Amino acid sequence: MTSNVLDRPYESEAGWKGPELASSSDWIYVLTDDDIAELDSALAHVKSQGLKIPNISQADFPLPNLAITLAKILQELEHGRGAKLIRGLPVERLGEKDATAIYWGIGTYLGTAVAQNMMGELLGHVKAVGANWDQNFNLRGYQTPVHLPFHCDKSDVVGLLCMQTAKSGGTSSFASTIAIHNEILRTRPDLLPELYKPFCIDHRGEEFDGEDPFYVAQVFTIHKGRFFSRFGQKYVESAQRFPQVPRLSEAQTEAMNLVSELALSAEIRLDMEFERGDMQFLNNHYTIHSRTDYEDYEEAECRRHLIRMLLFTPSYDDVPENTAKLNAFIRRWGDEPRETVLSVDNG
Repeated sequence: MTSNVLDRPYESEAGWKGPELASSSDWIYVLTDDDIAELDSALAHVKSQGLKIPNISQADFPLPNLAITLAKILQELEHGRGAKLIRGLPVERLGEKDATAIYWGIGTYLGTAVAQNMMGELLGHVKAVGANWDQNFNLRGYQTPVHLPFHCDKSDVVGLLCMQTAKSGGTSSFASTIAIHNEILRTRPDLLPELYKPFCIDHRGEEFDGEDPFYVAQVFTIHKGRFFSRFGQKYVESAQRFPQVPRLSEAQTEAMNLVSELALSAEIRLDMEFERGDMQFLNNHYTIHSRTDYEDYEEAECRRHLIRMLLFTPSYDDVPENTAKLNAFIRRWGDEPRETVLSVDNG
C-alpha cells in the first residue's frame, strides 16, 4: 500500500547521517588517468560522428571499463546511500562545451535526462541572475546567490557539474530524508502522520494553460515497501497565495519546520565544497539538498557556474500515484516546450 505511516524506523543504507558519511571517502569516486583517457576517446568518437546533445546515446559514448564503475554508481544511487560524487573531470582543459558533452555521456549510463522547466531544457545552468525570489515568483532559487533552503528537485536523480566555484561561500549541503523520517519518529511521532498527508506545491508559473498552478505530493510515502520523499517548504508556502489551496494547519507547518531544522542540524547534514570538475549525483527520493549564500566574482567568466541534469533512472518505473503524475508533467514539459516565464523582472 502507499502512504501507510511507519511505526518503526525505515531501515536502509540511505538512512545515513552526515558525520558518518563525512568520515568516509567511499561515496566519492576520483576519476583515474585511464578513466579520463576513456572519456577523451568517447568524446572524440562523438565528435567524429557529428553528434551533439541531446542526440548522444550511451551507444554513441563507449566506455568499456568505466561503464562497470558507472553501473556500480547507479546501484549506489538507486539502492544504496543515494549520494555519489565523481571528482576530477579536467574542465579547465576541456572547456565548457566538451566538458558538458562528457557529463551528458556519463549521464546516459545513469538514466534518461528529462526536462527541467517549461522550455523543455535538458541541461540547466545554475548561475545567479537575480536575488529576490520572495517577490518575483518567476525567479528560481538557483538563479540567485542567496541561501537555498533544503529541497529536492523533480525526477529520480539530480546531477550537478561544477564548472566554476564562487569567490566565497556556496557550500553544498545534503541530508538523508530517511534519517530525518526516523528522527521524527523517535522524537516527535505525533507530527509524522502530517508528513504523510498531501501538500500543495507551487508550480511557480510553469503550469499548462487551464491547469492548477500547483501540484500535490506528500513529504513521505511508502510504496510497495520502498521509501519516497518530496520536500520543498518554500514552494509549499508560496502555494498559499492561491485561494483554492487549503490553508496550512499549525501541525503541518510545525512538521515542515521540523524537517528543515533536522536537515540543517550538524547531526544529520553533510557539507561539501565543490571543486571544479566535480559531478555530484543525488537521489531525490532519499535526499534533500541546500546551498549557503555566496559572493561571486565581478568577471562574468569567473562566476559560480554549475550545470544541472535531471534523470529518470531505471528502477523507478513503479512509483506512488502523485509521483507518477508529477513525472508525467515533467515529460509533458519536454514534449510541449513553451516560452519561459523564468525571469528577473520586478525582483
